[in-house]
Amino acid sequence: MSILYTWPVRTKTVLIDVDTYARLVEMSNLDGVALSETIRDAAEVLSRKRFAQRASAEFAELLTDREAWASYLAEAESTSVADGLG
Repeated sequence: MSILYTWPVRTKTVLIDVDTYARLVEMSNLDGVALSETIRDAAEVLSRKRFAQRASAEFAELLTDREAWASYLAEAESTSVADGLG
C-alpha cells in the first residue's frame, strides 16, 4: 500500500532500539522502499491485528452469554444483505 504525500510532511522522531531499527532497515531494503513506508505498513498491520484480537475476544465473550448469543443470532437472521448468497 502506498500513501501519496504532498510536501511538507510533518514528522516526529522516535527512539527505538538498534535491533528493531536494523530489522526495519532490512525489510525496507528487501522491498526497495523508504524506511518510513515500512514503518507505516508495520503500524497498519499491527492496527489490523489488534482489531482482530479485540473482535475475537468480544465474540468469545458473546458466546458465553446465552441470552446475548440468542439475540445476536435472531438479529443476524432478520438482517438481509443484498449479496446474493441467500
